[in-house]
Order: sequence, then C-alpha cells, then structure tokens
Amino acid sequence: MVIIFNMKKIISFAIMLTLITGCVRFQNTDETPSASTPTGILASPTPTVSISTLTVCLGGEPNSLYPFGELNAPARSVLAAIYNGPINTIDYDYQPVILTQLPTLENGDAQIARVTVEPQSQIVDANGDLATLETGVKVKPADCRSDDCVITFDGTDAIEMEQMIVTFRMRPDLTWSDGAPVVADDSIYSFQIQADTEVNSYLIDRTQIYEAADTYVLQWFGIPGFIDPTFFTNFWQPAPRHLWSEFSADQLSSIDVASRTPTGWGPYMVREWIPNDHITLSKNPYYFRIQDGYPKTDEIIFRFISDPDIALTELIAGRCDVLDPSINLENHVGLLQEMQSAEQAQAFVTTGMSVEWLGLGLNPASYDNGYVVGQDRPNYFEDVYTRQAIAYCLNRQAVVDNVLFGFTSVPASYVPVNHPTYDSNLDAIPYDPEVGISLLEQAGWQDHDDDPSTPRRAISVRNVAYNAPLELNYYTTSTAQRRQVTAILEDSLTECGIGLNVQYFSQNELYSPNGLLFGRQFDLAEYALGVESVEPACHWFMSSEIPNDENEFVGTNITGFQDEEYDSACRTAQGYVRGEQEYLNQYRQTQIIFAEELPAIPLFYRLRIAAARPDVCGFTLDATANPLWNIEDMAVGETCQN
Repeated sequence: MVIIFNMKKIISFAIMLTLITGCVRFQNTDETPSASTPTGILASPTPTVSISTLTVCLGGEPNSLYPFGELNAPARSVLAAIYNGPINTIDYDYQPVILTQLPTLENGDAQIARVTVEPQSQIVDANGDLATLETGVKVKPADCRSDDCVITFDGTDAIEMEQMIVTFRMRPDLTWSDGAPVVADDSIYSFQIQADTEVNSYLIDRTQIYEAADTYVLQWFGIPGFIDPTFFTNFWQPAPRHLWSEFSADQLSSIDVASRTPTGWGPYMVREWIPNDHITLSKNPYYFRIQDGYPKTDEIIFRFISDPDIALTELIAGRCDVLDPSINLENHVGLLQEMQSAEQAQAFVTTGMSVEWLGLGLNPASYDNGYVVGQDRPNYFEDVYTRQAIAYCLNRQAVVDNVLFGFTSVPASYVPVNHPTYDSNLDAIPYDPEVGISLLEQAGWQDHDDDPSTPRRAISVRNVAYNAPLELNYYTTSTAQRRQVTAILEDSLTECGIGLNVQYFSQNELYSPNGLLFGRQFDLAEYALGVESVEPACHWFMSSEIPNDENEFVGTNITGFQDEEYDSACRTAQGYVRGEQEYLNQYRQTQIIFAEELPAIPLFYRLRIAAARPDVCGFTLDATANPLWNIEDMAVGETCQN
C-alpha cells in the first residue's frame, strides 16, 4: 500500500498454461448474415473489414468511470482513453493537451496582480489557510513571499496583497464523442458540479472567480494571498453539460451516463462494460486527431486480472497485449527480465514520486503531553547521531540490488533524482557499519559485552534510562517484498548492535486511523508515501501534518518531526511558482534540512512496472504520467506499420 494524500512465488509458466483454461481473446463477433444464393450462380465475395484490437489487462475492475469521483488505478487507466489530458504530466513536467498553451508569467496568460483588500474580506493567510482579514491575522502583503516579511493585520485600513489571475485558452477543434463541441461553458459546468459535491474543495475554496471570457477562453482568479505554484493546472476538466445537466450534481456519480458510459473527447468511447469481465472501447469518430491517423487501433479491450501470475500467463498466450501497472508485478521483475531477453515480452520499469520509507518514531503520541523518562517509551531518536547511525547501518544498496534488481536507487532526498528541484549536491548515506558504530558510541550507546550480535545499551544517552537496550520494534505489512527488505535490513542493523523486534501486520491493522502508524505508536515503521502531483512533497514532514487528536490523526508526518526552519522553507517554496529562483532555492533548502535532521530514512524509490507483448508498439511507461497517456499511439502487430 502506498499512502497518497492516494505475492506469490514465481510459478512455472508451463504449469500455469496447463492449469488455466477457458481464457479467450475477445473478438468482434458482429456478423452480417449472407443472403441465400440461387443454385448455379456464383456469389461475389463479401468484403470483410479488419478490426484492429489491443487488449490491456488491468489489476482490477474500475470502481467507476465518473471522472470526478474517488477513482482506483484501473479506472484512471481507462479514463485516459476517454479523456485526453486535459493536461499531462510527462517526465516531471506539464504538457497541454486540450489547451493551446499552458499559461505562464512569461507568455502573459498568468499574472500576479496587486489588489486592495478591505477588512473582513476573505483571504489566504501567511500559513496558507483560508481566513477573514481581521485584527490579529498574519498575512503576506504585496511583494512578500517568505515568512520574514509577514505582518499582523491591525484591523484598520485596507492593505495591498497579491492575487493570481490566469487565462486558459482551449483548442477550438474539440468535440464530444456525440458530435457536440467542447466549449468553455463545459469547464464552468464541471467547476459547478465539483463545488456542489465538494470535490477538489481545497482549490475551489481558494478560487474567487472562475468564468468564461469567450467561447474557448476561461479566466481563474485566486483568493488574495493564494500564490499557487501549479496555477497553470487550475483548469477544470470539461463535463458535457448538454448530456448531464438534467441530473443533479449528487446523482452523477451513480448514473450510467456519467459513471459507466461517460462521453469524452478522447480517442475512444465506451461500447460495452461487462461486469467482472471486460470493458470494450471503440474509436471516437470525432477525435480531434482523427485526420492525423489517430488512434492507430480500432478498439481497446480492458480485461480485469488481479493475479499477476495469471496475467503473465495471459500475456504469453497472447490474450493480453499490455499489462497495466495496476497489476502488482513487484515479485516478477526478474522473470520479466528473462522474458525480455528471450523476446517473449517487453518489460517496462521506472520510478516516480513514491518513496519507501523507514520512519523513525521521533515523537510518539504519548509525548504530546510531555516526555517522562521511565514512564514513556525511551526517547531513542532524540540525538541526531543515533538517527544518522541507523542510516549508516542499513544496507539499502543490498535491497536495491537483490530485491529490486537494480532498477531503482538509494535516495538522498524525498525528491526523485530526475526531478528539476532535486539537489544534486546531496549524497545518499552509504552502508558503512564502522561509521554507524562510531556515531552510536558518540550518542552514548555502548557495546557492554563485546558481542556485536547483542543490542547495545544506553550508558550516557540523553533522555534514555541507563542500561536500556537498543532494541526497537519494527512494524510493516506482510507482503513478500517487505519481508525480503526487512530481512536484509535486520541483518545489517544487527552488525551495529541494533536489535529489532519485527512484527508484520495487515494493511488495515497498520494504516487504520489512530492505529500504529497514524496513531504514532511505533519505533521503526516501513511504509510508502506517494503523491498524484509532480510538485515536491515537502509537506510530508511539516509540523502541520503530524497526526494528532486535533486533526483526528490524519496527516503524513507520522514521525512527529518538528522543525521551524524546515516548515518555513517548505511554506516559502509553496509560495513561489516554477521558473522563479526562490522556488528552486527553497525546495533545495528543505532537502538540506531534511538530510541533516533525518526524521525518516528513504529506503528506495518505488517501482512502476508494466509489460507488453513483443509486437506491441507505442507503449511507454513514464515516471509521472498516466500509464496510458498516449494510448492513441499504441498498436500491436501489423497495425504498427500503419
């Protein structure tokens, strides 16, 4: 499980192919009955139309195709074929699909204006929260983007603040798959139904005005004080008002016209959905790239296969052309490599914005009312030397090499290596038990019996009782991959005299609200964090993200890490936009502070894995894009030559 604020052993495929029967590739069965022919008269052959088909196998059935609902991964893959864009995220960057260009400060379609704000007006305060401008509220006045220039409003005169104004220009050649034009009013309608159903409420609450300026032009005005780094994405994906407006907003997620057969502008449209079996899409005759020869394939069949062993068998048998990343192939990377070498498959492996973490329980929930030596859990991690020592004693490279086949790397930061904000001056802490042991001794952890296999004991460790053993609870889920990772890490930590009490839990047990992780009741915890955005996730470790009683134990900072400098750098970074130097400077500052303080240890960047038959063309697996972002370019076999 990857927290987003979103394994069986390899079985011989010779055996699998004999065990699994009855799986057939879906074919077009529409046939035109031929008329009877009088005896003696030769009938002219009836021309047949060849239908090209691509079968994509998903890790499950979409929970809905309503584009504004809580969607699972299979649903997002299917929707990529129905709705192009509207903005794609490719290789940590943004690309317009149904807009003529992305608005920027440079091209004039975005601006940061100085506006006069009267008392009692709605604003975004210095912490990024919605507020009313009244006495005592801390705000960033015009020309202020950092915590250094924040002022406290005195409640008297109006003040000048900054407001973002963004213009979006839609392509004029967009058409819904029923032939109706896609216009700016469809985006306004989408904004209205999402506001009515409280979808995307964070951005909607920070929107002052969203209006159509022309048939294909829209303007967005942010609440004063809201500087949005991703302002160029504040375009609401159009919804077909002419088809959906007869229903109330809260009905749309449950009616077929919006949730099972939605009308889009993309390369394909839904032809049928057979529950528990497959979805078939056919070519959209009104697709705006149809004259350029797209989509290349006439129909797409999505099959639902949750078992990765069965999915790979179906790939070999030719009943799956593509295995979507929603199929969990983590335990089959080695096999996929072998299949690729034997020209039985194409393997696609990349990393993205998800990171596997070893969280350190710096501040358990029991410390919230103050730490009491001898009563609360020992404060193992107060000394940064102890935290750094654990990192040096973790053989993360062995995990990367042996569990993940070298397809990922040991991180130095919470930011991916290829991300434009990554600080290349940072080095990942290497596996070096000698350095780790030295740091432990500096922190006061001594080898009392000259036996490195037994846990060290606290001799002079700050806020840890004398002679307490360095033996830590290690919590994680029971997946095969995490068991492999834990075994390697446990062995390497033992070399430094760090003992582990490893316990495996189900996802529900580990991730439940106010449970072991979010209730901050652990010493060490292995877990994953990911984001749907491509913006750096510095907020993961902000003080405001600590789960506690006040926020009902909802937040990503389960370590309890608190650092004012880190919080300030993260807030400041979020107040600048891409292209501004301080955007880069402040995100890199958060990485420097994080590497020094080390509240959690990044183990590896998690893999995204997909596979395809050898004769599939056009499929690419990008670090940040929807797996099927370019499905209009995908084909198999002879269709690739077209």
